[in-house]
Amino acid sequence: MNVTIKAAPEDIFAALTNSKIILEWCGQKGNVEAKIGGKFEMFDGWVKGKVLAYEPGRSLAYTWHPAEWQKEWDASIVTYALTKTKSGTKISLKHSGFPNEQEMKSHHSGWDKHVFEPLKEFFKA
Repeated sequence: MNVTIKAAPEDIFAALTNSKIILEWCGQKGNVEAKIGGKFEMFDGWVKGKVLAYEPGRSLAYTWHPAEWQKEWDASIVTYALTKTKSGTKISLKHSGFPNEQEMKSHHSGWDKHVFEPLKEFFKA
């Protein structure tokens, strides 16, 4: 999934990782520890995981395990690659390792509705 947002890669990265900025665009608490192996949490704790990659302005990756997933299901993996463009930043998102096709489909629409659309609105302001 690719999305372009009118903002610099460093600003997009901050919006994805800084707790205060996450609360501003998302309306819910989020936390991304700035280190590999650090804790990841989003949407008031609905999803939790561990940071796998952390390169400010360039890339971010973490494991993803929503609260309603069965405990024995492995976490999926979310990876962002940020690329500067003439009109802002191209965000290439890869979300892999879903436990089943139903979860994959619901998450696909969820990224637009709960992350990319709110981010676009945030950077318009």
